[in-house]
Amino acid sequence: MGLHLVDIYRSPNIGVYLKANDRFILVPKGLAETKSDKLSSSLEVTAVPASVAESRLLGPLVSMNNNGILVSRLAESTEVSEIARATGLNVARLNSKFTAVGNLVAANDRFAVVSPLLDSIAISQVKDVLGTEAEAMPIGEYTQVGSLIVATDRGAAVYPGLGDTDVDRIGRLYGVEAAPTSVNRGVPYVASGVVANSKNAVVGSQTTGP
Repeated sequence: MGLHLVDIYRSPNIGVYLKANDRFILVPKGLAETKSDKLSSSLEVTAVPASVAESRLLGPLVSMNNNGILVSRLAESTEVSEIARATGLNVARLNSKFTAVGNLVAANDRFAVVSPLLDSIAISQVKDVLGTEAEAMPIGEYTQVGSLIVATDRGAAVYPGLGDTDVDRIGRLYGVEAAPTSVNRGVPYVASGVVANSKNAVVGSQTTGP
């Protein structure tokens, strides 16, 4: 597995703009082709230009794995159908008053950690669309679990404020090794600066060795 340093719109917060699985990376419409090509090459995937609610902030508005894609309820029908057509995956709006789906669901192909803010109907939809088991839990004192975990079928990067017991439990749920991680010189919201699949990962340009 390789690690590649990237900026998007001159920002190291690449996870705010991108979402990936093992076959596709959703990139904002209008992103420079050279940047899309670099991301595609780094993660060994096909780039899919997309928007959700006419926004290029795909990270907070999308949760995806290799089984399906959940998008914010604010997504327009044309956006949902475009993503579904390009990926061949089941794409659904999350049935919740909370719109930042990507901040509320962190999934690999086996499991989804979901925010305690989501009700049983939304959690059932997560299981159906992403094809996983799911459990609602906070990460530390935070409910924005999707911003604090990046999980693939090879590993999970989690909020660095967690103790070893919590990190180990999260790893067991996902069926992978989990590690406390920060990005971009100490930012604890790992999803803001990491886009990963089971092949490779790209990280924000300010990310250092530690």
